[in-house]
This record gives sequence, C-alpha cells and structure tokens, in this order.
Amino acid sequence: MPSQWKYGTKGCVSSYRLQSAKNDPRNNVNGDGKRSSKMYGKVIFSIGFLLLLVFSYSIFIGTVDFRSYFFPRHPLSPAGPRSACATGPPLKVYMYELPRRFHVGMMDHKSKIDDGAPVTAENLPLWPKNSGIKKQHSVEYWLMASLLYEGGGEEREVVRVLNPERADAFFVPFFSSLSFNTHGHNMTDPETEKDRQLQVDVIEFLSQSKHWQRSGGRDHVIPMTHPNAFRFLRQQLNASILIVADFGRYPKSMSTLWKDVVAPYVHVVDFFTDDEISDPFESRTTLLFFRGGMVRKDEGKVRAELAKILAGYDDVHFEQSTPTPRTIKMSTQGMRSSKFCLHPAGDTPSSCRLFDAIVSHCVPVIVSDQIELPFEDEIDYSQFSIFFSVNEAIQPGYIVDQLRQFSKERWVKMWRQLKNISHHFEFQYPPKKEDAVDMLWRQVKHKLPSVQLSVHRSGRLKVPDWWQRTR
Repeated sequence: MPSQWKYGTKGCVSSYRLQSAKNDPRNNVNGDGKRSSKMYGKVIFSIGFLLLLVFSYSIFIGTVDFRSYFFPRHPLSPAGPRSACATGPPLKVYMYELPRRFHVGMMDHKSKIDDGAPVTAENLPLWPKNSGIKKQHSVEYWLMASLLYEGGGEEREVVRVLNPERADAFFVPFFSSLSFNTHGHNMTDPETEKDRQLQVDVIEFLSQSKHWQRSGGRDHVIPMTHPNAFRFLRQQLNASILIVADFGRYPKSMSTLWKDVVAPYVHVVDFFTDDEISDPFESRTTLLFFRGGMVRKDEGKVRAELAKILAGYDDVHFEQSTPTPRTIKMSTQGMRSSKFCLHPAGDTPSSCRLFDAIVSHCVPVIVSDQIELPFEDEIDYSQFSIFFSVNEAIQPGYIVDQLRQFSKERWVKMWRQLKNISHHFEFQYPPKKEDAVDMLWRQVKHKLPSVQLSVHRSGRLKVPDWWQRTR
C-alpha cells in the first residue's frame, strides 16, 4: 500500500505537497537544494530502519502477534471475546421418548391420540393462545418443539440425534411446570398426587437409563421454570443441567451457575413489532408503570412499600392487579405508553414482568438485591435497564427523582438497544436464529465443558469431591 494513502486525506495532502516541492525548479537552483534532499533522504532512511528494527524486535519478544492479523483466533477461544453468532457446530441432543401424559398430553385432556404415540413435528399441538398466565412457564414446551423441528440447517444451535451414542446432551421432555399448574396448583388438593406420581415415574425411568447411570445425570437437561416444579423429588436432579427461571427459589446445593442455565420467563404480553414512532420519548407519556400483585413473600414484600412511596405522582401508574385476559391487555397498552417499567421482586427475585417490559421496549427498572438474569454472559443489561437495590428503592422520592433526571438522549439510546435485543426473548415455533430457544441451547453448550469435567473426574475418583471437602 503506498505510504501516501496510509493516513487518509491528511497523508495524501502532505505527500502531494512534498511531490510538488520536489518538482518546483525554485527549490533546485543550486547545490544547497541537492544537499538538503540528500540530508532528508538519510533522515527518512534512518527513521525507517529504526522502526523496522523495533517492529522486528517486538515480534521476537512476543508483544506483537503478527500471526493474529492473518490467522484470527476462533471467537470461542479463551483469548478472545465470545461471538453471539459464530459458535461452532450445533449441539447434538438426544430426546427421550416419554408417553404423552408427561408433556403434550397435559395441554389437551380431550385428545384421542394414544398416550404411547410418538410426538412429531406434524402432530405437535400448538401452545394454546388462551393459556393466560400459564404461558410464562412454557419454556419446556418450546425446547421440546425445537428438537422436533427439522429445518434451519447448520445455523441452528441444536439438532436432535436419534442415536444416543452420538449425543452431547440428553433432554428429558417432562413438562414439570405445566404439571404443577395442571395437577398440583393448590398443593393440597387430590390432584396434587398426579403431579407427584409423574415425578416418581420420571425418576424411575431415568434411573433405568444407562446414559443416566453413566454420567449420574450430569449431561441431562431438565427444565423446571416454575418455582414449584418438580418440588417432590427435585433433589434427585441436583447433578443435572437445570433450566430454571429463578435461582432465588433453589438452594445452592441444588442449583449453581457453573452447570445450570437461567431462562427467561415466556412473556405474556404481545411482542411490540411495529414500534417505529419518530419520537418515542415524547409519545410515552407515563414515566413509570407497574401493574401486578401486592401480596408477596420474602424480598417481594418491597412491593407494598413501593405502593406507598409511589402514590400521588401524576406520571406514575402503580396498580394492584391479578392476571386475566383483560388485565394482560391493559398491561400491554400501559407498557407501550410508558418510558420505564418497574420490576420489583415477586415471591422470587425474578418474574415474567421483566420480559414483558423488554418485548414492549419499556426500559426496565429492576429492584432486587439477588436477581440472576438470562444470557448475561452475552447480553449487558446495563445498556437497557436500570438497577436499584431494595434499600435505595424504599427511600421516598429516590426512584422518581432519578428517573426524572434521565436525559432524552440517554433514554432513546436504551430504547433502541431494547429493540435490538428483544428478539432474544421471543419463544416461537418454528424457532428462529438468535431467539430465546436458540439462546438457551447455546447456554447449554457453554455449560458442557464443565459438565464433562465433572463426569470424567467422578469416574476415577476414589473419594468423591475430596477437593471441596479439604477447602
């Protein structure tokens, strides 16, 4: 590359002037001009030689990696950042064949399909549109559906394999959250026994699997996004890769970030697809929006405090509500017309409301001291969310004052970022690249190296977990 182009326009201009000066006869009328040219040439040669020497020495001692320019590191290499797109070959997953009563049979009690008939892409029932609040715990359905889907090509994060010996991981298609919502929601009625029996049957089935026995269940993927899912026998799954929506509900002995995956709740409000208004800041007239239940346990008790603190503000909408088709529709409209959406803890640190806000492009205001967020190794929530500790939130006037100081420019930047990342929280069938299901399978792929390390160590250790015992 010619040196005069190396530094852009400024370099071109300087080179042009130097060439013009050289050709100007006024600068070559006597020997002084020639001697000056020779002197300049020597200086330039000396500087060039010195730079070449320094560059060569830098390569020799390793401060400049010349090879990286021509042979870039793989995006998943430990020395480089993880790419959200280039993640290598798809994860190979074997899905167990369980009778329909463990999964889609709970979606349609009137179905005449034989309980033992396999579920395929052709006969997979659609998730019911009128499922209401049950939809937020439907992650297990979308994961199963993604394995039945046969399209997408090599860009997919996951493919189903029918030979278990070729599998990287094993998926257990038990809709444990739907089982709780269907059979054991009251936790004391006779129907609860059906939920418990399904859990017993699943554990018995797995214990007889040689693949479960070989790894101790460590390479088995089990979704349980409802806080009460699999509540009778969940301790027997503490070695598996659990896909949970809220770590706050599970003890550390059972669920840890090194092996488990934080899942988003499935949003209940509709995805905002046509949010293309020219001035979104001014069009969203409500400063802060919240609609939800007030009676909550543990950290969720902050909601009652916030109700008192936020009362009386004209531009704050804070309302007690229970989820019904009508109130869900009202929440959809409220979030789309608000700049900020409040997300205090519920019975657990997280809830569906956060993801409703994200797909509504309403900047989330997260009040929690313990929340764990999905896909956080790839997504920086601080680019589109605001965080307050519980102690900060219960200071009268603090949240509102902070939000009113927000500049329009800063808010619009967050709004645009919400529009850019909201598709990562969309559950759909057929699945699409970079949607929530795609992201979850990629998270499972990220966990597998640690899982395999645990499997291999457990196979040769005489004293289990001796390292943890001596620390």
